Amino acid sequence: MTEIVHVGLEGRAYDIHIGPGLLDQAGALIAPLLRRPRVVIISDETVARLHLETLRKGLEKKGIASEALCLPPGEGSKSWPYLERAVEWLLDQKVERNDVVVAFGGGVIGDLVGFAAAILRRGVRFVQVPTSLLAQVDSSVGGKTGINAPQGKNLIGAFHQPSLVLADTEVLGTLTPRDFLAGYGEVVKYGMLGDSEFFQWLEGNALRAAAGDMAARIYAVKRSVQMKAEIVMRDETEQGDRALLNLGHTFCHALEAATGYSDRLLHGEGVAIGCALAFELSARMGLCSQEDPSRVRAHLRDMKTKVDLSDIQGELPDADGLIALMGQDKKVVDGKLRFILARGIGEAFITSDVDPDLVRSVLNDALRARG
Repeated sequence: MTEIVHVGLEGRAYDIHIGPGLLDQAGALIAPLLRRPRVVIISDETVARLHLETLRKGLEKKGIASEALCLPPGEGSKSWPYLERAVEWLLDQKVERNDVVVAFGGGVIGDLVGFAAAILRRGVRFVQVPTSLLAQVDSSVGGKTGINAPQGKNLIGAFHQPSLVLADTEVLGTLTPRDFLAGYGEVVKYGMLGDSEFFQWLEGNALRAAAGDMAARIYAVKRSVQMKAEIVMRDETEQGDRALLNLGHTFCHALEAATGYSDRLLHGEGVAIGCALAFELSARMGLCSQEDPSRVRAHLRDMKTKVDLSDIQGELPDADGLIALMGQDKKVVDGKLRFILARGIGEAFITSDVDPDLVRSVLNDALRARG
């Protein structure tokens, strides 16, 4: 039942395995990468409690010893203090350049551990074992690693490709419904940005995937990963096309900063709201029909994920405050915000040519709807 997607970057190619039971097979899959039968694992406490034993047993089957460090769960771990803790622990474990570090967790762990691997001894290899839907379809693929700064998300980091990705879809069964749906924000983004047929497939099948249908889950992860891999192969370091993957993210990152990177708004929820706002902005600019944002919002509503600013609890800044937060985004070029907009579902493009007053009016209307 396992699917494999190949990321064909010259000199840094790797495979992404997708399917159930991969933790159990981890030893057999990781063994070919190893010079000595030992790995070090960095995880978070929640994932470790649920799945670390399974991963360790899978490694032991092939005689691979492991040591593990468990960090607190949550976005707060993507920070200098935890990066320092991770790197110093890896040095204490005498990790050599030929060794392999395993990032075992969601997007936070993948980003943090990938960055630690990138800077340790000027670069050691690492394997991504993503345990959340968001990490399986997005952050574990493509080599973006990093931590957050007080000024904004992911502003400190490096491009460092993994040597292997193991996306065990069985592990998704232990996610809370909210965490699964947060990851779904990144899945549906792929349909919106470049594959209207995939979006249509999701309209018909995503509820089955959310309810636990394994075949639907595998296909949703596989198609997302294929699309990401294709874009990464064209543009590894985001000089052009790769920015399409940021559909919804300019709004999302501002909303995450406004909510203090807290549980008030999970990253994938922010992406879903951001995609709905990006389509609304596109429609107001006359780029796509008003039916497109309506269809996007209807599907997100069907999935019972967050869609509007009114779905975010507590205070939010005014439109100007949100626009100021957007200005810290990495997608600012020559002081101008870059937006990912759409000419229709599956037809996203990148532009800096957006009237700030139009952005302000879209945000003002969304804020007014909060009452």
